[in-house]
Amino acid sequence: MKVLVANRGEIAVRVIRACRELDLSPVAVYSEPDEEQLHCRLADEAVCIGPAQAAASYLNADALVAAALETGAELVHPGYGFLAESASFAAACSDAGLVFVGPSPETIRAVGDKAAARETARAAGIPTVPGSHGVVAPAGVAAVAEEVGYPLLLKAAGGGGGRGIRTVETPADLDAACAAAAREAGAAFGDGSLYVEKLLVGARHVEVQVVGDRAGTVAHLHERECSVQRRRQKLVEEARAPALRHETRDAIAGAAVRLAESIGYVGAGTVEFLLDRDERFYFIEANARIQVEHPVTELVTGVDLVKEQLRVALGERLSFGGDVAIHGAAVEFRINAEDPARGFFPSPGTVTALHWPGGPGIRVDTALQAGTKVLPFYDSLVAKLVVWGRTRAEALSRARRALEEVHVEGIETTVPFHLRLLDDSRFVEGAYDTTLLEDLERAPA
Repeated sequence: MKVLVANRGEIAVRVIRACRELDLSPVAVYSEPDEEQLHCRLADEAVCIGPAQAAASYLNADALVAAALETGAELVHPGYGFLAESASFAAACSDAGLVFVGPSPETIRAVGDKAAARETARAAGIPTVPGSHGVVAPAGVAAVAEEVGYPLLLKAAGGGGGRGIRTVETPADLDAACAAAAREAGAAFGDGSLYVEKLLVGARHVEVQVVGDRAGTVAHLHERECSVQRRRQKLVEEARAPALRHETRDAIAGAAVRLAESIGYVGAGTVEFLLDRDERFYFIEANARIQVEHPVTELVTGVDLVKEQLRVALGERLSFGGDVAIHGAAVEFRINAEDPARGFFPSPGTVTALHWPGGPGIRVDTALQAGTKVLPFYDSLVAKLVVWGRTRAEALSRARRALEEVHVEGIETTVPFHLRLLDDSRFVEGAYDTTLLEDLERAPA
């Protein structure tokens, strides 16, 4: 049985390897400049789907469906990003007789619109961050903002990945922020509609991994801490969340499962929350796909989430049930082709020399090799260094050793930033929130 892997980079490599272990035949797709990328070499077949621009290739649903039909693929795995959370793409796959490895189009629509997802959460009895009820028309933003209070966030209803979000400190900033957020949202998602949320200063960002099967069973695989963010882009994630009360863990896990059950969730996904300083939690969004940070959950639970996605898509029941035990601690460091010394400016180019770390508890998810061209057309993530330890302290010690072993020539990476982070007492002690990187960037290097 063939699986079309409708993505590129490290997640395409990750899915291809999972296919191999399940005795499924992976089919890669590529844009014209991606023909020599690792995911194409690892797959059984590779199909060109268009030019470099993502809109004409990896975001071209017609080309992806045609590639699946041309090669005789029966399943389509979208990875993350691109069309992974596109209800219309999931529907196009279904209409063509293909199995989309993910939730149904109806489920994707239920959570894909972030404003509508807030209402779904409220209906399931889950607290949400104070804010608007649904999308707000531009003419009505000022009145809603006055009711919610400043500081606040304007957020893209169809958004994700930190795009289409603006912080508004005062009424004088509102109009410009609204126009900028709508422009960015329209460019990124084809939808410029916005909603309003109160800004919770000093909050933690914690998400719960859920998985559901077609028999109606939904289970969770505990939570991850995602508070190390720069401009709402995650850079470091860990499992489990440090310094969280046991009752809070249970409460957010229960809320996540309840929400997933209410929308008939099938496949792997996450339910995301903000926690205030008193550990009161508020739903912010749900992601109907595999997450970039899924490996940390895999390392502490032993559950292969990508294989679980594929099995569920083939009609199998979840391979686990009840309370899944946690073993040790894991931390993921996103290695981006960016220069931290220049404000994280993108650093495309050709990798001329490369060495990845190894040893106990070290996992590197990447498509990067010596000679690989890092292209300016796509996301800057080039690798994920994931480190496991029996304790969080051991994992962090291992992380420093592993980061110091990374050697990449030809491009700049975020490795120096991660090493600096490991010197920060708030991070090392697990006593941090979403303001950590703002403080770190203001501090002298």
